[in-house]
Amino acid sequence: MTDPHSQVAPAAPSERPLERPPPKAPASRIAAFARALALALVVLAALAYRPAAHHADAAQLLTRFSDSNARVEGLDEQETFVPTPRGPVRARVFAPRARAALPGVVLVHGVHYKGIDESRILRFARAVADTGVVVMLPEISELADYHVDPRSIDTVGAALRELSRRTSRGRVGLMGMSFGGGIALLTAADPRFAEHVGFVVAVGAHDDLGRILRFFATDAITLPDGTTRTQKAHGYGATVLVYNSVERMFAAPDVAEARLALRDWLQEKRDEARAHAAKTSPAAREKLARVFDPDGASLRPELVAMLDTAERDPASRAAGRAVSPHGNLGGLRAPTYLLHGEGDTVIPASETRWLEGQVPPGLLRQALVSPAIQHVEVHGEPTAREKWDLVHFMGEVLGDAHGMR
Repeated sequence: MTDPHSQVAPAAPSERPLERPPPKAPASRIAAFARALALALVVLAALAYRPAAHHADAAQLLTRFSDSNARVEGLDEQETFVPTPRGPVRARVFAPRARAALPGVVLVHGVHYKGIDESRILRFARAVADTGVVVMLPEISELADYHVDPRSIDTVGAALRELSRRTSRGRVGLMGMSFGGGIALLTAADPRFAEHVGFVVAVGAHDDLGRILRFFATDAITLPDGTTRTQKAHGYGATVLVYNSVERMFAAPDVAEARLALRDWLQEKRDEARAHAAKTSPAAREKLARVFDPDGASLRPELVAMLDTAERDPASRAAGRAVSPHGNLGGLRAPTYLLHGEGDTVIPASETRWLEGQVPPGLLRQALVSPAIQHVEVHGEPTAREKWDLVHFMGEVLGDAHGMR
C-alpha cells in the first residue's frame, strides 16, 4: 500500500506536467533584466566583493535561465548511465568544451514526469555549466513518478561518487530543486555520501513532508514560531496526494483504473484519463470527477481524514520522517545555501525558515526568501534590489564551486 508520507510530492508550477512552454518574456523585459544585472555588477565591483568574476557569471546564469529562448554554445552534452545498487541510472552531463580540471555539480530535478528531459531543468543545467562547471543531471525515477522516496537518496549519492570520479576531485557540489532540494539536503547529510559534498544548495525545498501534505489538504501551514498561516495551496498537490494514496482512497476493484486515470490526468492526457475513469464504479467516477475539479474543495475532508489515519500509524510516521530534512541534518558537513520564492504555493517559503534551524551551526552561508522567485524560477518583474540579491546568492555559490578541491 502506498504511504502518503513517504511517497507524495506535487509538481511545482514550473515543474507541472504541462509541456506547454512558459510564456515568452518580452524582449523589453529581458533587456531590462540585463540592464539591472549590469548595474548590480557595477555596484559589486565598487564594493569589491570577492571575486567579482563569480558574480558576473551569476548574472549571466540568471539572465539565461530567465530567457526561455536563450541558447548556450560551447558545451559538450553527453547522455550516460550512473552505476547504482539498483542498476544503471540514466543521466545527462554538461561540460564546457575544451576545458579540463573543472569542478562538478550534481543537479537534482524536481517532480516532473519528463525528469531530466524537462526543458526548464535542461536550461538551468546548461546555464550552470556555462560558468565553468561540469553538471551531472541524474534521472530520479521516484520524482519523475510523483513520489518522494528514500531510495532517491541512494541515486543522488551514486551520482556524487560518479561525478567525483569523473572530475578527479574529492568533492563536488550538490543542488536540488523543489522536493529534489529536500532529497539533496538528506543526501548531503548521509554519512555514506557527506565526504563527497563540497556544498549544497536547496531551492524551494521542503523541511517536513507531513506538514506539506497537511498544507495541500487544508490551505494552512504551520510556521516556525508555532503560529498557523492560511495560504491557498496549488491545486496540483491534492491531485498528486490522491495519486499516491490510491489504495486508501478507492475500493480495491477500482484501484488499477483509478491510478491510470490519475497518472494520465497529471500528464495532461485528459481524454485518456477520462477513458480510464469511465471503467471504474460510479462511486469511483464521482470521486475522480472531484479530483479533476480545479477547485477540489469538496475533496478536502477526505484528504484530512486519510492523513489523520496515516499519522496514527507508526510505520507511516517513520516513513515520512525518512524523507524529511527535519531532524535529519545532523550529519551535514558542507556549506549550505537555501533559496525560496516568497509566494510559493507548492512548498511555502516558511519551509526554508524551518530549514534554517535544522542546518548545523556554522554551515548556513545564505538563506534567501525572494519575491523574485516563484517556486523554482524567476518570476514577474523583479526590482533591481531583488535581482542583486539573486546575483549575490548565486555568485557566492559559484565561488564555492570553483574553490572546491
